[in-house]
Amino acid sequence: MVFLFGLILGSFLNCLIYRLETTESFLKGRSFCPHCKHTLAWQDLIPILSFLFLRGKCRYCSQKISWQYPLVEFFTGVLFVLVFWQTIYDLRFMIYELVIVCFLIIIFVYDLKHYLIPDKVIYPAILISGIWYFVSSIFLNLYTKYEILNTIYSAFGAALFFLLIVLISREKWMGIGDIKLAFLMGLILSWPKILVALFLAFFIGAVIGIGLIAAGKKTLKSEVPFGPFLITGTFIALFWGEKLFNWYQNFFLIK
Repeated sequence: MVFLFGLILGSFLNCLIYRLETTESFLKGRSFCPHCKHTLAWQDLIPILSFLFLRGKCRYCSQKISWQYPLVEFFTGVLFVLVFWQTIYDLRFMIYELVIVCFLIIIFVYDLKHYLIPDKVIYPAILISGIWYFVSSIFLNLYTKYEILNTIYSAFGAALFFLLIVLISREKWMGIGDIKLAFLMGLILSWPKILVALFLAFFIGAVIGIGLIAAGKKTLKSEVPFGPFLITGTFIALFWGEKLFNWYQNFFLIK
């Protein structure tokens, strides 16, 4: 049931991503084909299944449907299940993490497509995280003073790290959006998960970058969005960050 709910939310996130691109309101109007503009019927909007039944083509104009749509739906479902198992005993944490996952998915896809992290998404995500920590620490007593300070230091530390990269490279290596995303990552993950996320982001980015250069699809001067790597690292650290950090300590630091 959680997976199915994630599929439905994933379909809605696809709508948000598309309408962010076209600056249309996501509160008005029904879904339509981006090619022929034909309004879609209910049987065209069943997550994943409609894509499979239609063989990846629009029912009305036969233009190809982007693989973005089923992939976003599927991975939203998977991430929702992971959040559910991680927070199964606390509904408050579950709701917060599900909301944050939705924001991160939107940023991932939008940055991958447009090389841009939209302020319309990143600022509300930071605000929601800030409100969450304020309310949960002051009124719900879910965090200690030490944990709150740890989170604040992690957010500003990660943002400062990326700010230095931006200043040194004059925005050739990183963009301003990456600084904002790093701040959000610090709020979400805190220490030591933020360290795991950053390490994984740079490692995965390096591996894929080298692979693209080797395949001849990119050069050393090519621009590659770093937001998707940061968010991939965030997801891995969110669910397995402490285990990975403890494994690293036990394997490399403890004799």
